[in-house]
Amino acid sequence: MQLSKKGQALVEFVIILPIFVFMIFGVIDLGKILYMKNNLESQMDDIITAYKEGETKNEIIEKLKLKKENIILSITEEQKYLNFQIEKETDLITPGLNSLLGNPYKVSANRVIYDE
Repeated sequence: MQLSKKGQALVEFVIILPIFVFMIFGVIDLGKILYMKNNLESQMDDIITAYKEGETKNEIIEKLKLKKENIILSITEEQKYLNFQIEKETDLITPGLNSLLGNPYKVSANRVIYDE
C-alpha cells in the first residue's frame, strides 16, 4: 500500500498558512505605525517653526490642517521649557496586535525645547 505525499503537504500547508498570514499582517501594521511616526516627526518640525515665528496653537492647527488629519496637538510649558506633543490614532488589522497594543493605537511624537 502506497501513502500519498499530497495529503501530508496539504496538512502542513493548512498548519503554516494562518501563522504566515498573521506575520504578513503584523509586518504591514508595524510598517504603518513606523510610517505614521515618521510623518508626525516631520510635522513636528513645521509646528515648532511656526510656534517660533509667533503663531498661536489655534493658528498652527488651522495652518497645518491638523484637525482635518485628526492630529491632536498639545503644548505645555514647564519653567523655561516647552513640551510639544502630537498624536494620531490608527486602526490595526492584525488580530494579535489588536489585543496586544490596543485598537486604535495611538502614535505620538514629542519634543522639548528651551524657551528663551
